[in-house]
Amino acid sequence: MTVYDRLKALNITLPPVAVPAAAYVPFVQTGNLLFLSGHIARKDGKPWAGQLGRDMTTEEGRQAARGVAIELMGTLHAACGDLNRVRRIVKVMSLVNSTGDFTEQHLVTNGASELLGEVFGDAGKHARSAFGVAQIPLGACVEIELIAEIA
Repeated sequence: MTVYDRLKALNITLPPVAVPAAAYVPFVQTGNLLFLSGHIARKDGKPWAGQLGRDMTTEEGRQAARGVAIELMGTLHAACGDLNRVRRIVKVMSLVNSTGDFTEQHLVTNGASELLGEVFGDAGKHARSAFGVAQIPLGACVEIELIAEIA
């Protein structure tokens, strides 16, 4: 089963690359590594604003992170032309807009990590960091960046 077959089975349509909101590019390739800039959570086409531990639940954050993973895969597809070229999702870094006493950033980030595993299989298993932060641009609840190795 190809990556695209898995996406279809999951009823996922990849979005186009989002236009950068500041002075950066969506991705950079060096050698066989693709570095994807941070993508923020979106809901109904707008930044999904909120803070975990204040006005969002862990499950809502997990769904936001899953949505970010879909956005990241859209950018990854644009960057390499064919997701079947992905040898490995190497690293995911997740920033979770959260209160000082919220401690489930890792569970929020699982929304992205689990989807990457479903889509890429063993190649989707990755190293990861999940941080709680005081704020993310545009008030978004989650921002995730990704590094992938391609063939």
